[in-house]
Amino acid sequence: MSVFEIGAFLVGLSAFFGYINHQYLRLPHTIGLVMIALIASLSIILLELVIPSIHISVLVTDVLHQIDFHETVMRGMLSFLLFAGAMHVEFSVFKSRAYAIGLMATMGVMISTFVIGWTTWVLLNFFGIEMPFIWALVFGALISPTDPVAVLGLFKTVDVPETLEAKMAGESLLNDGVGVVVFTVVVAIAVGQGAHGGEIGALDVAELFALEAVGGVVLGLIAGYAGYRAMYYIDEHNLEVLITLAVVMVTYAVAMRLHMSGPLAMVVAGLFIGNKGLSLAVSDNTRDYLKKFWSLIDEILNSILFLLIGLEVLVIAKQADHFGVALLIIPVTLAARWISVFIPISILARWKSFTKGAIPILTWGGLRGGIAVALALSLPANEYKATILTITYAVVLFSIIVQGLTIKPLVDHLLSDKSVKESSGM
Repeated sequence: MSVFEIGAFLVGLSAFFGYINHQYLRLPHTIGLVMIALIASLSIILLELVIPSIHISVLVTDVLHQIDFHETVMRGMLSFLLFAGAMHVEFSVFKSRAYAIGLMATMGVMISTFVIGWTTWVLLNFFGIEMPFIWALVFGALISPTDPVAVLGLFKTVDVPETLEAKMAGESLLNDGVGVVVFTVVVAIAVGQGAHGGEIGALDVAELFALEAVGGVVLGLIAGYAGYRAMYYIDEHNLEVLITLAVVMVTYAVAMRLHMSGPLAMVVAGLFIGNKGLSLAVSDNTRDYLKKFWSLIDEILNSILFLLIGLEVLVIAKQADHFGVALLIIPVTLAARWISVFIPISILARWKSFTKGAIPILTWGGLRGGIAVALALSLPANEYKATILTITYAVVLFSIIVQGLTIKPLVDHLLSDKSVKESSGM
C-alpha cells in the first residue's frame, strides 16, 4: 500500500470507530478508540481460531507491518503532540510548581525505574524466566515515565484543581523527555555489556546523558526564541502557523541528527511559544488560529495513535510471551508509581502545601501509553524482547482502559468538597 492509502486507512478507521463510540459507547474519545480497536482485533483473532481459512488478520497486519510503530510515534507524531501539549500549559502555574514537577520528573523517574526493574527481575526469575537485571532495568526505564499524550487527554474529561493539573501536565511532559534519555542510556549499557563485556563506562554514560538532556533543552530554547522573534515582526496568521510547524519539524529533525532529546526540545519550544509567543508576538486573530490549528493537530494524531495501540494487539499477540507474569507486573508498576510520587512530595511537604488527595490522584492518573509501546518495539532483537513487549502492552492497556475510566470517580471522591477543588494550594 502507498503512504496515502495507509493514511486513508488509519484516518478512515479512526473516524468510523470515533463515530461508533460517540453514538453508542460515549466513552472518552481516545479510550473509546482503544477499546473498539482492541475488541475488533481480538474478534479477528478469535474468528480465525474458529475458522482458520478466513485469514482476515492478514489484511490488517499487512498494513500494520508497513507502519513502523516506533518510527511513527517517536520520530513523527511525538514532536507534534508534545509541542501542542506544551503550548497549552500556563508557564506561570508551571513555574510555581517547578520543584514538585522537577523532582517527580527526575528523582521520581529514577526511583520508579529501579523499583520496577528490580521487582520485575525478582518476579521473572522466581517463575523460572531468565532475564539479566540490566534488561529488567530497561523495562523499568521505558515504563516509568507517564505518557504526556494520555495524561493531557485526561483533562478533557476530568476536572481537577489547576495546581494539581499543572503538576500532572508538567511532570508528564518533562518526565517523558527525561525517561527517554534514561531509557537510551540503560539500553546503551545493556547492549554494551552484551556485545563488549561492559566497555561502556561512567564517563560515557554521563556524556550521553548530558548530550541528550542538556542539548535537548538548549536546542528547544533556541528554536522557541527563533520562532518567537520571527512571529514578532509579522501579522499574517497563515505564515505564523507555518512558522510554528517549521519550528517543530526542523527542531526535531536536528535533535535526531545531533542525538539530542527531541521530546525535551519540543516541550521547551512549546512552552516558550505557547506563553511568551502567544502573549507578546501575535495578534488576537493569529492567537485564535494557532490555538485552533494545534488543537486540531493534537486531536487527529491522538485519534490515530490510540487506534494503533488497539490494533497493535494483532501484531504483538504473535510475539506474546509470559502473559500471566505480565499481569503480576501491573500492580508492581502502580506501587512504583506511588513510591515515586510519595517520596518527592514528602520531601517538599516540609515547605509546600499540597492539594488534598494529590498522591493517589497523581499515582492513578499517571497513565502509560503509546510511547512505552514504541520504546519496547524499538529494542534490539534478542531473547528478552518478547517478554518485555508483552509486559509493556499489558501495563499500557490496563493504564489506558482501567485507570483512564476510573480516574474521574476517584477525583470526584477525593475532591468531593467543592472548596477543595477550588483550592489554589500546591
